[in-house]
This record gives sequence, structure tokens and C-alpha cells, in this order.
Amino acid sequence: MNVLVELGFVVASLVLAIVLLALNLWRAILFLFPASVRVEPEAPADQMDLPVELETLATQLKVLGFVPLGSHEEKPRLQKATRSYDWAHPGERVFATLHLGQGDTPRLYLLTPVSPGGFVITAGYRRPALEVPGVYRSGSLEDASPERLLRAHLRRLEGFTPTGDFTWEGRVEAGRSWYQGLGRKEIRRQNLQGLLWTVMALAIVVSAFLGRRGP
Repeated sequence: MNVLVELGFVVASLVLAIVLLALNLWRAILFLFPASVRVEPEAPADQMDLPVELETLATQLKVLGFVPLGSHEEKPRLQKATRSYDWAHPGERVFATLHLGQGDTPRLYLLTPVSPGGFVITAGYRRPALEVPGVYRSGSLEDASPERLLRAHLRRLEGFTPTGDFTWEGRVEAGRSWYQGLGRKEIRRQNLQGLLWTVMALAIVVSAFLGRRGP
């Protein structure tokens, strides 16, 4: 009977570990290797397949003077790619990016590359605030309209020098630079819990195979 109980414990532990790894291994990899995310162009402006859920926000961006650039995909290891739809306001030197969040919730954030090698990001959904004086400012204004979000973003740009090419190619390059540079701190903050759950899952596996051995 003791052997069956022990075997049941091992099996249950392994099942739990597999579930934890399936949910969190990709987050652990993202924590350890933020630059491993692939950012690739997907379709130019005239071929963008914009989801119905994003059409209202897209229309509001156009009214504000944004022009469509195209779409791009961001793919972490072990995960499906997330597709984003990009606009630019060359006069204000601001990128606008739409994508679908959890539950197909429409999401919008504004991004401006700044010198030297930094970014200002303002999201219309909850996003942790982070600032590196002189080079980086990230935050949010939840549920704000595109017009209000743009006003807030322009205020937050004060003291920074916008830089870069506000084209489709420029937007894709900005995404790559974010993952390879100043975005790493945000990524690690967002995925620390995934790393901890992964370590716990591996500890469960070790315990299941080694911890139950008797003298």
C-alpha cells in the first residue's frame, strides 16, 4: 500500500509540475532572455487585416491625423505571435499601436523613440509606471480616449528629444530596439512570477524523483 501511495504522490507531483511548466516556462525564458522576442513586419498598410474590435479606435486615430503604416508580429519563444497594427503621426512624432488584449479587448498605446536610445510610452490600459531619468518614461492612462491619450503623451514627452524614422520600417525597428534595450527591465518585472513558478515546478520534479527515496 505504501508503494502505491508513494507512486500516486509522484504521479500527482509530475502532473502539477507539467501544468506549471506549460503555463510559465515561456515567461521564464522571456525573463532570462528578453531580446529573444522576434519582431517582424507582417503586412503593409493597404493589406492590414484589422480586426473588427479595433475599427473604432482606428477611426479615431485617423481623425487625430495618424496615418496607417502596417502591422507587425511579436513572438516570444514557445508562444504564438501577437499581431499589432501600427499608425504614425509624423507631425507630432508619435507611433500608435493597436492590438487585442486578453478576451479580445481593444488596446492602444503610443510610443516615441527619444535620444539617446530611449522611449516614451503611454498606454490606454493598465501598465506599470517606470522611469529612467533622461531616457525612458513608461506609464498609462486607463480607458482614455485616443485624443486624451495623445495629449497626455505629448505632455510626457516634454524634456525629451524625439528621434527616429516614423515609417513602418522605423516602427518595426523601434520594437526590436525596445526588447533589446530599455524594455528588458519592464519585461523582467512582468515575468518574474513566471520564473518563480518555473523554478517551483522544477523543484517538484526533483523532489518527486529524489525526495521520496528512503535510506
